[in-house]
Amino acid sequence: MVAKLIEESQRRGYQITLVELYRPPVLGELYAKQGKGIRNSLHTAKLAIDIALFRDGEYLTDSADYQALHEWWQSIGGAPMIPHDGNHFSLAYQGRR
Repeated sequence: MVAKLIEESQRRGYQITLVELYRPPVLGELYAKQGKGIRNSLHTAKLAIDIALFRDGEYLTDSADYQALHEWWQSIGGAPMIPHDGNHFSLAYQGRR
């Protein structure tokens, strides 16, 4: 699905970089202790990816900029967007997304 996400982003006129894919469990533990995430993040299960979108060289940081792409992501089986975390794309698993 990640390949499709990249292709769809480009089809919509975005440039895309991959920010975070796999997060080792030890890093998940560290982030949880630092308040930056949760111990059992879907990144540790290889079911989440964070991306950065650019349009005309401008980095898009507002979650609203990712909304349409998230709607497409859901249409192919992805989890809904987390409102404050627009650059996070995942699959729902065991109540997490």
